[in-house]
Amino acid sequence: MLDQVLILSLFFVFCIFDLPLCMYAKANLIDKRLLRMEAETSWTNYPYSYITYVPEAESYREQSDDEAKVETFSMDSLLPDDLLERILSFLPIASIFRAGTVCKRWNEIVSSRRFLCNFSNNSVSQRPWYFMFTTTDDPSGYAYDPIIRKWYSFDLPCIETSNWFVASSCGLVCFMDNDCRNKIYVSNPITKQWRTLIEPPGHKSTDYTAMSTSVNRANQAVNRANRSYSVSIVKSKQVPGNFFQWDLSIHLYSSETMTWTTLVNDVLSGWRGGNESVICNNVLYFMIYSTGGSDHRHGLIASNLSSIGSPSSGILMRSFIPMPCSLTCGRLMNLRERLVIVGGIGKHDRPEVIKGIGIWVLKGKEWVEMAKMPQRFFQGFGEFDEVFASSGTDDLVYIQSYGSPALLTFDMNLKYWRWSQKCPVTKKFPLQLFTGFCFEPRLEIAP
Repeated sequence: MLDQVLILSLFFVFCIFDLPLCMYAKANLIDKRLLRMEAETSWTNYPYSYITYVPEAESYREQSDDEAKVETFSMDSLLPDDLLERILSFLPIASIFRAGTVCKRWNEIVSSRRFLCNFSNNSVSQRPWYFMFTTTDDPSGYAYDPIIRKWYSFDLPCIETSNWFVASSCGLVCFMDNDCRNKIYVSNPITKQWRTLIEPPGHKSTDYTAMSTSVNRANQAVNRANRSYSVSIVKSKQVPGNFFQWDLSIHLYSSETMTWTTLVNDVLSGWRGGNESVICNNVLYFMIYSTGGSDHRHGLIASNLSSIGSPSSGILMRSFIPMPCSLTCGRLMNLRERLVIVGGIGKHDRPEVIKGIGIWVLKGKEWVEMAKMPQRFFQGFGEFDEVFASSGTDDLVYIQSYGSPALLTFDMNLKYWRWSQKCPVTKKFPLQLFTGFCFEPRLEIAP
């Protein structure tokens, strides 16, 4: 019986949010302000911490005989709070903000700490979003929700320009400036909460820097809102007067101790660091690039973050993993604790020229091919450079050309390619660049 009530109630709630809202406004089933939000596409109008419900004044007038015969009631008034809470948890995250304006009761439910924690458990209705910058001068842009295939006007906290370093994990997004590379912020872009990290150790100026972050999922059952997290910085700097050798250091920040630890100080010969890194199963993976004398253009280094002690040297190249093939570029990502690389496949005779895009998963020290982008999608981007933007989480991969706002998704489970809904961003001049990043929309986690 309870399941039948739940199914009927789910149908009721989803009808409210998916069908024309005027039907329900006329039936007095929802607040009239919800009708005015039907065409709203700006996410900035829904800052979660400022949702308030203000009941409208009741209007009193004499009813006609016909009107007196018609009695309307809200179906949700028949449901206990715990069942209504469960029903609302199936809504897409964007609709949660709208639900908080329906009535006082709904607002109290979606604002409660219990609802926020339980909402994160319902992965059925949530998938990672993609944020696309509109210009290179400011951090404004649009966020794409693949569930309802809709773009929202969206402003990011902390970040100043689109060329900052970005890394995300489990609802938290880490930003680092691209100039001094010592301003680091951790934020929840949905709730706009953020925190400034202390300056990392190591060289004050570096030639290349890679940043990644990881939320500790092991203690999620204890306190979802205050899960610990780590931030890693890989710094690479050329040895003065020697292009063949590069200093490389790894630094790790812990939110539990609020301190940085230097894990590695090493010198690479014939290789340098870059801008790609990711943490997966407490192992830091980062890409290195040949400076000459190697058959490989790119390589991968694995560093176990559990081996915290005095800074080590001379050990990095022992964990060297070659790329699956000659790549024009590679983008690393953590998909359900699986290391995935999305890479541009170079031509056999001209490896710097891209001819396609592939997706591989690392198993042990071997790469297993998951998919290759069909040519119709590859050609759909138009002119595709040898480097491109790609990021993902959960089971969803986003791929974007720097020369176009077109966005392509790949579902790792279904092995399904699909274009996103067209982004409102337009190309204003030939050399305009487009980029973005993927993040999980979450309400309960705080930096």
